[in-house]
Amino acid sequence: MPSLLTLFAKSPLKPLYEQILKVHECCCLLPAFFECVFNDDWENASKIQQKISAVEKEADAIKRQIRINLPNSLFMPVDRGDLLELLTQQDKIANKTKDIAGLMLGRQLHIPQEVKDDFMRYIKRCLDATELATKVIHELEDLLESGFRGKERQVVESMVKDLDIIEDDTDQIQIALRRNLYLRESEFNPIDAMFLYRVLDKIGDLADQAERVGSRLELMISKS
Repeated sequence: MPSLLTLFAKSPLKPLYEQILKVHECCCLLPAFFECVFNDDWENASKIQQKISAVEKEADAIKRQIRINLPNSLFMPVDRGDLLELLTQQDKIANKTKDIAGLMLGRQLHIPQEVKDDFMRYIKRCLDATELATKVIHELEDLLESGFRGKERQVVESMVKDLDIIEDDTDQIQIALRRNLYLRESEFNPIDAMFLYRVLDKIGDLADQAERVGSRLELMISKS
C-alpha cells in the first residue's frame, strides 16, 4: 500500500493557490486596459485584451490539471467535492475578466472622462477583493496543518469577513456610477448604454466571485 506521505504528496492545495494566482494576474491587467479605453487607444487595449485571454488560458490549464490529478482517496485531507467547487468559483473570476475586456473591445465602448476617477476606483476595489481571495487560498495549507483550528482559523475567518466588507463597498460604488452614467445617457446610443451597464455588472461580479471563494472556504471550515 502507498504510504500516507505518498498520498498527501499529491495534495491539490498548492496547485489551487497557483491557479488563483493566475486568476488574480488576469484581473490585474484590467486597470491598464481601461486606461487605454479612456484614452480611446484601442490598439493597445487590444494587446492587453490578448494578454488577459492568454493568462486566462493558463489558469484554465491549471484548473484542468487539478481536476485530472485530484485523488479520489479516502485519505484526502478535505472533501474532494468542496475542493472542486472552490476551484470552480476561482475559475469564474478569470472568465468574467476575459468577458469584460471582450465586451469593451468588441463594441469599442466610450466612457465619459467625467466618471473616470470613480470608474477606476470601482475596478481597484474589486481587485482588492480578488487579491484578498488569493491570500485566503494561500492560508489554506496552514489552515489544514492546524486541523482547521486555532489562530490560523481565526485569520481566515477574519479575511472572509473583510471580503464581505469589500463586496459591500463595490456595490455602493456601482450604485453611484450607475447614477452618474444615467445623467449622461444622452451621450450614448441606447445599445452602447446597455452594454456599458452590463460591463459595470461584470466588474462587480469580480468582487462577488471573490466573496464566494471565501464563502466556500468558510463552508469547508464549518465541516471540520
